[in-house]
Amino acid sequence: MEITAGKGIDKLLFGMKTSHVETLLGRPDLNFKDDDKNVIYVYNESRLRLTFYEDEDFRLGYFICANQEATLSGSKVIGQTVEEIKNTLPKSFKTWETERFDIATNHFNEANWLILQEEFGHVSKVEIGAVINDKDELEWAFKS
Repeated sequence: MEITAGKGIDKLLFGMKTSHVETLLGRPDLNFKDDDKNVIYVYNESRLRLTFYEDEDFRLGYFICANQEATLSGSKVIGQTVEEIKNTLPKSFKTWETERFDIATNHFNEANWLILQEEFGHVSKVEIGAVINDKDELEWAFKS
């Protein structure tokens, strides 16, 4: 399950609609709307949470992944230290902001809209969103 910045995860691409995702993964285990009226799909076995943005015609714009098989730049992510992961990433992942709350620390790379969430010294989940371009628009990998 390869995470690709600016694109998505495996065959799931930023910009897909719910029907495209259901064709690939089937019906979600959980489906609800958040406070912003975005549609959220949860796939328990894949350990994926997908957000379809209401203000973008319900296109897939954000992932949360806690799958043990998830890779980033070919290296496993979940269970690794943040430094191990950062050392495998390309130069476009240079700048990181960190924010600590309770036992979690988020390591955010804005250029690639990627968050590595660290708990107990190891990455517990990865969050990745569609990249926002210079025109303040989301860049969609999926062209329908």
